[in-house]
Amino acid sequence: MEAIFFLVDAVISFFCTLFLLRFMMQMARVSFAGQLGDFVIKLTNWGVKPLRRIVPGVGGVDWASLIAALWLQLALAGVLLALSSVPITADAFGTLLMILMLAVRALVRLAIYIVIGALILQAVLSWVNPYSPLAGPANQLARPILAPLQRFIPTISGIDLSPLVAILLLNLLLRYV
Repeated sequence: MEAIFFLVDAVISFFCTLFLLRFMMQMARVSFAGQLGDFVIKLTNWGVKPLRRIVPGVGGVDWASLIAALWLQLALAGVLLALSSVPITADAFGTLLMILMLAVRALVRLAIYIVIGALILQAVLSWVNPYSPLAGPANQLARPILAPLQRFIPTISGIDLSPLVAILLLNLLLRYV
């Protein structure tokens, strides 16, 4: 039973990450023309294209990707709650609210992990291979977090410490989410 739960969690988390990454890439105006964009588009079109008939993009935001990620998290939270030893009361509203809170919390945490991953990737690629196909998307995903910090944190001997500070702050945020 534990192995089945692990596999279900892994598959749902993988696709949820891709849906959320698609949403975040669109928000950061990352080009989907490269390998990463093509990978994300091909693996998420099955969920996003049908949802776009119901949920149109408003204000240039691809809401269908975010809703697909939320639905997957809702399904996972529901399965988790059903399989857990938490007593499910007769109050259906309370149970649905608990599932919604678990799903939203998981999405926020996943978004923070994606940003941390982008920050680490951006920092490593800036030293190792700044012309890598992943460098552009990583830079664009990390820029909204790094730009405000770079105004206050000066580079020291040509080394930008803002990614380190951003990762520390995001880890601190994870403790409260």
